[in-house]
Amino acid sequence: MAKKKNTTPEEKLRALLALQVIDTKIDLIREVRGELPLEVQDLEDDIVAAQSKIEKVESEIHDLNVQITEKKNIIELAKGLIDKYKTQQENVRNNREFDALSKEIEFQELEIQLAEKRINEYKAKIAHKEEILAENKEKLVQIQEALEAKKKELEEITAENEKEEAILIEESKKAEAKVDPRLLKAYKRIRRSAVNGLAVVAVERGASGGSYIKIPPQREIDIAARKKIIIDEHSGRILVDPAMAEEEQKKMDKKLAKLFKEA
Repeated sequence: MAKKKNTTPEEKLRALLALQVIDTKIDLIREVRGELPLEVQDLEDDIVAAQSKIEKVESEIHDLNVQITEKKNIIELAKGLIDKYKTQQENVRNNREFDALSKEIEFQELEIQLAEKRINEYKAKIAHKEEILAENKEKLVQIQEALEAKKKELEEITAENEKEEAILIEESKKAEAKVDPRLLKAYKRIRRSAVNGLAVVAVERGASGGSYIKIPPQREIDIAARKKIIIDEHSGRILVDPAMAEEEQKKMDKKLAKLFKEA
């Protein structure tokens, strides 16, 4: 069984640089999309909320109409009883029976007045809720129109870079496989905490590309020697010399340009 070849620090750095170049290109594509995916999701959530509110108001209007129907039934029943009591009054035998029926008639008339009052109250509530319903429906239409516009914009941007992004994602997976596992773990951790996603940066004019704080001359010499992995103590990023960074950038740009052309 062949012994696995030990990779040098320079080879490890080059593997990391290749991965960083690819991942940066993926970041740039996603940056073009910007906040659009989140905006689309927010608008979709707004539509669900608006539809829920519309359904709630419609349900409340329905319940009020049911109560109006119930009050109308009470009125009809009361009117029927009044007619019945008035007919009975024509055949009473004494004043006591007549007065008792009169009280019943008076009670039913009060029932009618109360039911009519409630009907008017319910109608006023319905009118107010119908205004709210109309406003919410108009708002829903506006949100739907905004969503369609955002979706179209997102689809157009996605379509422009869809093939390139798919290629880059595949190449990123291949590049990851070539990176030392411990370095890959550190690389991903640094990328998550970095605002621009850069875990590997070149030294620029004697300073770290991550923090722009001057590096001691001896450390700069060590970085240029490529004999060990050096971390910037200020930004936490992995440092490489600019010549290596430029070499790997050109090499990867050439490879990716060929892949994009063949796609």
